[in-house]
Amino acid sequence: MDFFTIAAEDKIKKAIKDGEFENLQGMGKPLKLEDLSGIPENLRMAYKVMKNAGMLTESDIKKELMTIDHLISRASSEEEHCDLRAKRLKKEYELDKILKKRSAFSSPASAFYKEKVDRTLLDK
Repeated sequence: MDFFTIAAEDKIKKAIKDGEFENLQGMGKPLKLEDLSGIPENLRMAYKVMKNAGMLTESDIKKELMTIDHLISRASSEEEHCDLRAKRLKKEYELDKILKKRSAFSSPASAFYKEKVDRTLLDK
């Protein structure tokens, strides 16, 4: 073993002895493993880093919008309904930022569809 491995192991043993690993959030609960089978193996690490950094992909935001729409349809109180609508607007804004960065609707042909998408999103 090299020096760094020995030093790291010593620090871990000291932290365990001092009780620094007790009462950690999620301790004793099963890990929530994410299904990454749809992502090529060579891109998985980059995907996880971006996701952990809060840089969601367009499809992730669209899935969240669908989930929020479902929750809105099942909202039991006006307060819950308003909170979900606010959350939906925030997600729409995030999606719009992603699309603007990509210039997805910059061509004249796609500008026509952007209007339809905007109307559809605003009607919900």
